[in-house]
Order: sequence, then structure tokens, then C-alpha cells
Amino acid sequence: MQRLQDRVAVVTGGGGGIGLATARRFAREGAKVVVADVDETAGKAAAEEVGGLFVRTDVAREDEVEALFRAAKEAYGRVDVAFNNAGISPPDDASILDTGLDAWRRVQEVNLTSVYLCCKHVLPYMREQGRGSIVNTASFVAVMGAATSQISYTASKGGVLAMTRELGVQFAREGIRVNALCPGPVDTPLLRELYAANPEEAARRLVHIPMGRFAEADEIAAAVAFLASDDASFITASQFLVDGGISGAYVTPL
Repeated sequence: MQRLQDRVAVVTGGGGGIGLATARRFAREGAKVVVADVDETAGKAAAEEVGGLFVRTDVAREDEVEALFRAAKEAYGRVDVAFNNAGISPPDDASILDTGLDAWRRVQEVNLTSVYLCCKHVLPYMREQGRGSIVNTASFVAVMGAATSQISYTASKGGVLAMTRELGVQFAREGIRVNALCPGPVDTPLLRELYAANPEEAARRLVHIPMGRFAEADEIAAAVAFLASDDASFITASQFLVDGGISGAYVTPL
């Protein structure tokens, strides 16, 4: 499919995981891809692979986010898609009883404030064009509760969900769609690292997924490509769950 032919797509956190898989998918569908990442080595490699542009970006810094979208516009003349995907899930973000204020703030800055900044600085370009698609990475944890809490991560993703809904409504009549992607657990290096030291934690989570496995990054990328494309032309202000059925489950298969 070439649903994104000649469109310009910016992917934050594009150096690995879901971001890298999505950059590849966008390129296969014909898009010109701008890869943003704080990791220069991974980001440059990703941009080179997809024939795109790399912009080193700390998404928690407003000046760098503003420069990112300006660079995309200067290089390609427009910005059609923004996949605001960068995020962190550090080990010191756990139960509210154990998570310190520094850890709380760091996760909020990277996971929520960055989405605010990316939306703020891409919207003027999209308004000028009269069209655009923004996809913000939230999570299935934004619609569910867990006894194995990562309190700041969960709160940040709930904030992404609410902000996405608001922006989707506000800019709908200007031809701009804003949706929140809500992935379930994804088999990425971040998740593998998280569970490598404690396989029991992974097993405890797997039992709640009807499909009995974690998602592949390519499966999430396919959903992002759909939301970015005209196939999703009547979808905005939505929470788009790609979670293997976890949010709909009460008792899972044996």
C-alpha cells in the first residue's frame, strides 16, 4: 500500500521500538520520514535506513521540539503526520508509596509534556495546510487499573488520552485529526529489559492477555499507519486500542 505517498511524517522516539517500526512502515507506504530521537546513533541509523532526515531532539525541551518541526518543514515543505511517540518507563517509577517526586516529574516531562509540546508546535503547520494527522502514544493503562503500578507512567498516559480528545475536537473542522494510540504490552527492547530480571512479572501480565502473547512492534506500526492515512478520515478524538483484547477481558482462555 502507498497510502502516505509523498506525505511528510515526523516520528519521535524513532530510533527504536515502536518508533522505528513505524518509521519503516511510513517509508514503505511512501512517506518522507523525519526521525527524532535523543539517541544520535540509533536515530541516524533509523533515518538512513528509511531514506529520511534525522533531527536530534530532547522532546522535553521546547526549543528542540520547535526546531524539529521547523526542520521538517524546511526540508520537505510541509508536515502531514506527527507520531508523538517518545516515552520512558524507568524502574524508579513504581507504586505511589515508593515513587519519588523526581521520578514522577521526569516521567511526566518525557511522556506528557513532550506530547503537549509536539502538538503545540506541529499544529500551526497543519492549520496552514488545512489538513494533518496527529497520533499520540498513550497506553492501555490509560483505561485500566493495575495492582503492579507505575504511577507516573499511568498518569502520564491518562493525560495524553485526555489531551488528545480535546485537540481532536478543537481542530476537527480545520481538517486536522488527533487520535491516541493505546498499545498493549509490546515486545520491544524496553519491555524485554524490564522483564529479563524477573520472568514471573512477565508471566503475571501474559495471563491477562486473551491472545496469550505480547504485541510485535510491527503490529502497532500498522495501526499508526492506518490512523495517519486517509483510511481513517472519519476518526478523530479517539482512543485506538491495539491490546490483544486485554482491556476487554474478564477471564482469559486457558
